[in-house]
Amino acid sequence: MGTLTKVSKIIEIENGSILSPKGFHTGGTHAGLRYAKKDVGLIYSEVPAHSAAVYTLHDFQAAPIAVTKDSLTNSGMLQALVVNSACANACTGEQGLKDAYEMREFAAQKVQVEEHLVAVASTGVIGEYLKMDKIKAGIEQIQLGTASAHAEDFQTAILTTDTCMKKCGFKAEINGKMVHMGGAAKGSGMIHPNMATMLGFITTDAHISSENLQLALKEVTNYTFNQITVDGDTSTNDMVLVMANGLAENQSLSPEHPEWPVFVQLLNNTCESLAKQIAKDGEGATKLVEVNVTGAFDEYDARKIAKQIVGSNLVKTAIFGADANWGRIIGAIGQADTKAKTEQVTISIGTVKMLDKSEIIPFSEEKATEYLKEDFIQIFVDMHMGNGAGTAWGCDLSYDYVKINASYRT
Repeated sequence: MGTLTKVSKIIEIENGSILSPKGFHTGGTHAGLRYAKKDVGLIYSEVPAHSAAVYTLHDFQAAPIAVTKDSLTNSGMLQALVVNSACANACTGEQGLKDAYEMREFAAQKVQVEEHLVAVASTGVIGEYLKMDKIKAGIEQIQLGTASAHAEDFQTAILTTDTCMKKCGFKAEINGKMVHMGGAAKGSGMIHPNMATMLGFITTDAHISSENLQLALKEVTNYTFNQITVDGDTSTNDMVLVMANGLAENQSLSPEHPEWPVFVQLLNNTCESLAKQIAKDGEGATKLVEVNVTGAFDEYDARKIAKQIVGSNLVKTAIFGADANWGRIIGAIGQADTKAKTEQVTISIGTVKMLDKSEIIPFSEEKATEYLKEDFIQIFVDMHMGNGAGTAWGCDLSYDYVKINASYRT
């Protein structure tokens, strides 16, 4: 797959959110699945929206994924999405599937649409049944709206061990029409995608068919959600879902449309923003880490090397400890299973170059250590082989990661 075409027409929306596009309403409430925090959320579009999704490739896919796939298979259209936190409804057998369909039914009744127009998502503890009485009551009491408070209600209802909301909004002019896109996501642990990662929900008022939306989402996913890692574990419930209701009234978008690259970049910016927010909020993380690889044999190798580095526990712990141990970066490169040539690798941490075409060079340990104390760390690797370039994002690995995951269910 080729490199994404970069365009300059994308504008970030100040305080952008899932409600930035026209015609969407959201809400969230505390239904009692969690002790005190909001735990059930709902997105509603005023008109049916062409939709697309990508899902975890985990062998144990949760019941909500099966239900969402069923809804999208029907017509590629959605008008609502219901999501709960606290319980993943995963590895719950026939009862779990029944509960997920019932959850879809409750949401359809709430917004008065046909059941196949509703998607379902869940996140939380695996191997526990949903408390359906609380789910039903929670859906019924959600107050849908278009104010920033309604967006925040939804954005907080989907969180688990996250320490903050993940949200964004962007816009671009297409065919003389301003097209808006907004996103909300959750994700903090179990982040190491083999497709997308976490739960991500994106709304747009663009006019585009489900088929072409799916095409754009699959392409963008490879450069964004597939390029983040926190701890090397994938989840049973990962899903990224996009709803496009067409209310911007632009000409229908397709790969043949002259402004197709603008839409793809709009989607890419939205997904990249959410992906980086997830990486930054990794469980116990203190730093966002970005690895940029250039000069690889091809783009695939570059992205693979970047992700191998950012996912290395040895690299992550060194960054947490502000230890400029570039040998760990070399170690990660050698495990990436690419066409790397070990005799010509250049490595820099920030502006501090430490290895030049595999030759050791003097560098300031003090300057490197000071840089590694910052909360945004960039690593640069030049393979000196070809034109392949790729980026990946992750975080450091701290003592708090163990504390959080040692008591996740409590």
